[in-house]
Amino acid sequence: MKDPLGTFKRIATPLGTVVLLLVVWSVYVRRAAVSPFVLPAPEAIAAAVVELMGERDFFKHVYITLLETLCGFAIATFAGILLGTALAKSPFLERALKPLIVTLQVVPKVALIPLLILWFGFGPESKIVISAVLAFFPIFSNTLLGMKSVDRGSIELFQVLHARPIQRFLLLELPSSGPYILTGMEVGIVLAIIGAIVGEFMGGNAGLGYLAVARLQELKVASLFAVITVLAVIGLMLYALIGALRRLLIPWHPQSMGARLDAHQAG
Repeated sequence: MKDPLGTFKRIATPLGTVVLLLVVWSVYVRRAAVSPFVLPAPEAIAAAVVELMGERDFFKHVYITLLETLCGFAIATFAGILLGTALAKSPFLERALKPLIVTLQVVPKVALIPLLILWFGFGPESKIVISAVLAFFPIFSNTLLGMKSVDRGSIELFQVLHARPIQRFLLLELPSSGPYILTGMEVGIVLAIIGAIVGEFMGGNAGLGYLAVARLQELKVASLFAVITVLAVIGLMLYALIGALRRLLIPWHPQSMGARLDAHQAG
């Protein structure tokens, strides 16, 4: 049975923290007479957000950034799961490819962005590639770990039952490694939006990253903070979407059941 008080506490606690932070921020800016060119007050940023959303091209910029992020994330998810599964099933491939993948992983990705823009141009294609490159590694690493962590006894049971490889993959390996993969996806979606924004910073002509650079060049600091606020909201929504996917696909996992267990214990 759901506990209304427990639900209220889970919502009110983080919300109260945010409100307290905004109050302290507002008071500090006013009392310390901080220049709005350095740190605008929260009220000024809220007004700038409303003004920003009323601009003609605002939703076009949002759409472009979302498109780049989601396309890059989709590519990274497909490639990460595919390659992670292949390396987990083939010791030869793991020995051959893992050192190369690890080497690429430790290379600072920001250093590769000018090269990727040079190869793929200044359009959305380069931002999609950058987004995919950044999101790929946590998904790949977690998929590889998850596939190699499948219970050996369960694998032997499927062998005794003469299950086909596709049956073993769909009914055992994929569900067992699901928590690992979704954890990688939670990290990956954050890196995907970072990749899209950084790509727009360095070589974009549209998108929220481009809009942030434009506002900085115009010295519209409150509007710059407004763009950052919109990006934060989009990032939280995408992260929450992966969390909802976790609860849908693996409701049996402790992390998915955590909220329900807390509510039950509170009751």
